[in-house]
Amino acid sequence: MKSIPTLLAGLLLALGLASATANEPRKPIHFGDITWESGSLTTEILRLIVEKGYGYPTETLPGSTVSMEVALARNDIQVIAEEWAGRSPAWVKAEQAGQVFAIGDTVKNADEGWYVPEYVIKGDAARGIKALAPQLHAVDDLKQYKDVFKDPETPDKGRFLNSPSGWTSEIVNSQKLKAYGLDNDYVNFRSGSGAALDAEITSAIRRGKPVLFYYWSPTPLMGRFSLVRLEEPPFNEAAWKTLTDANNPNPQGSRSLPAKLSIGVSAPFRNEYPQLVEFFAKVDIPIDTLNKALAQMSEKRESPKDAALKFMRDHPATWKAWLPSEVAERVEAGL
Repeated sequence: MKSIPTLLAGLLLALGLASATANEPRKPIHFGDITWESGSLTTEILRLIVEKGYGYPTETLPGSTVSMEVALARNDIQVIAEEWAGRSPAWVKAEQAGQVFAIGDTVKNADEGWYVPEYVIKGDAARGIKALAPQLHAVDDLKQYKDVFKDPETPDKGRFLNSPSGWTSEIVNSQKLKAYGLDNDYVNFRSGSGAALDAEITSAIRRGKPVLFYYWSPTPLMGRFSLVRLEEPPFNEAAWKTLTDANNPNPQGSRSLPAKLSIGVSAPFRNEYPQLVEFFAKVDIPIDTLNKALAQMSEKRESPKDAALKFMRDHPATWKAWLPSEVAERVEAGL
C-alpha cells in the first residue's frame, strides 16, 4: 500500500501536468483555402464559429480542389468547408480508405451544368437583343450554333468557358465536350481562376453578347442574371465514372452527379474534435440567403471574412440553430 505522502505527491504531479497541458496553446486547425465565392464565404463562417465559439485557432492553406483533397487525406489540412463529395477519384479513393469523411448537407438544392444567358434563346426587346439561338435547349443543339459562340482567336470554332485547371469540374467538362462530340467544334477555354471566369461571363452578359459556360449554384451570378441550363442526358453512374477520369478515351454523356455539399474532414480530425463534427453536421445555409450574400459580397467587393461577419450579424437565427446555446452566446459576443 502506498503511503499518503506518495499518493499526495502523485496527485500534485498529475494536477501539475494537467495544468501545464491546459495552459499549452492549442494547435491551429487548418482549413483549405477555397477560391470560389461560396466556398470562401463558408470557410470564413466556419472559422469564425470555431474560433469564437470553441476557442480553437485556425489557418488556411491554399491549393487546387484535387490537391486539397489529397492534403485532407494526409491530414495536412483538416477541413474543406465546401466539399462536393464523390466528384473526384481522389476523394472517392480517400473516402473508401476511411481517410476522409463528408459531414452534413450544408446547402440544399445546389446544382451545376452548362449555361447560356436567357437572351441568347429568347432575345431581350428592352435591350434591343435578338434571339440568336432560338432552338437551343440541349447540349446536342450546340453543334448548329457554334458560330453564335464564336471564339475570337479561332473563329471557325465556338468557345466554351470551362472551369480553371485544377478543379474537378474542369476534367468533367473536358470529357463532356468529347462525349457530346463537341471537342472539334468548340475551343475548350480554361479560365485562370474562378474570378477570371466570373469576369468573362459578366462582361459578356453586360454587353449582351452570347456566351456558353460551365457554372454552378450557390453563386452570386445566379442571383444577378437570368440564365438557362442546357439539358443533358439523365445522370448515369457508369457514364459519370468515365467523365471524372481524364484518361478515359471514350467518355459517355451524363448530367453531373446530383450535388450534395458537405464539409470534408480528415479522419484524425473526426476523431479528435467530436464537438466540431457535431456542429458541422448541423450546418444548413438556405441557398437563396447564401446567393444574396454572395451577390452582395461580389458587388461591394467585400473580402470573404468581412462578408462572413455581415452574414453572421444579419442571420443569427440561421447559425444559432447549429450550435449549443452557450457556444452561440460566445460567438455572438465575439462578433
